[in-house]
Amino acid sequence: MKKLRYAGVLTAVALALTGCGGEKIGSQPQPSAGKECGTFNLTVSPWVGYEANAAVVAYVATKDLGCKVVKKNLKEEIAWQGFSTGEVDVNLENWGHEDLKKKYITTDKVAVEAGSTGVKGVIGWYVPPWMAAKYPDITDWKNLNKYAALFKTSESGGKGQLLDGDPSYVTNDEALVKNLALNYKVVQSGSETALIQAFRDAEKNKRPLLAYFYEPQWFFNEVKLVKINLPAYKAGCDAVPAKIACDYPPYDLDKIVSKKFADSGSPAYDLVKNFQWTNEDQNAVARMIAVDKLTPDQAAEKWVKDNQPKVNAWLGK
Repeated sequence: MKKLRYAGVLTAVALALTGCGGEKIGSQPQPSAGKECGTFNLTVSPWVGYEANAAVVAYVATKDLGCKVVKKNLKEEIAWQGFSTGEVDVNLENWGHEDLKKKYITTDKVAVEAGSTGVKGVIGWYVPPWMAAKYPDITDWKNLNKYAALFKTSESGGKGQLLDGDPSYVTNDEALVKNLALNYKVVQSGSETALIQAFRDAEKNKRPLLAYFYEPQWFFNEVKLVKINLPAYKAGCDAVPAKIACDYPPYDLDKIVSKKFADSGSPAYDLVKNFQWTNEDQNAVARMIAVDKLTPDQAAEKWVKDNQPKVNAWLGK
């Protein structure tokens, strides 16, 4: 997912990039908001955990507050640009992005923090359980070069393959491979779904796989992936992206909203600010969407009916 500090720098070209669902900044009318709730625009990032957040908040906002929620499928960094144009009101799951906070919150003053989601995020490198059982020392990053040949693929150029996800995800992997002197090449899988299928196939058919992954993620309930121990994260060790040689930090995933939305008086802002749940809550809804094939609205309805006290707290009841 996630999560997830994107190493690239915003460019003029990025302003025109489309989101994963075809949306792009500048393509939609500005939202309206008011004390009767009105309309608010909710960005949806390309991983099912975020989709679960969006499903539940949109369901409650619509059913309990009478809001009109416009979902926009946008990749993380593109979505932040919508705070400037007024076309994005709410980001329900931010993975760090201190550089973007500085620009849009501190400097441009078009966005504000809206508190923690309650969800704890983890990013790292993982292998399927069979590999950890057969090669117990593989979980120490210092031994990865010893096993590099196992991970060679047609795309890795004679090196071991480190499989990443969607290119928009927070990743330090190129820098880590270089700075830890690992004989590996980062290869993009393209999506969360591709990562999950790769791990599922690797475990079922006993194929070597080293890949980027993250929590919360419903898939851990199906396959108990094993995390590689990279050099321990210490505050500031990731301050210079090109020099990163440490593990990813722990993430307290938070919410970001436009300042206009926060100042609007809409009850939807109070809902978003009060929205908190757990990794287990998110995984339950995500699994209903990804595995049970419920629509986001159906999954949200089922979860809300089973967790009404939590929803009442968000609504201030």
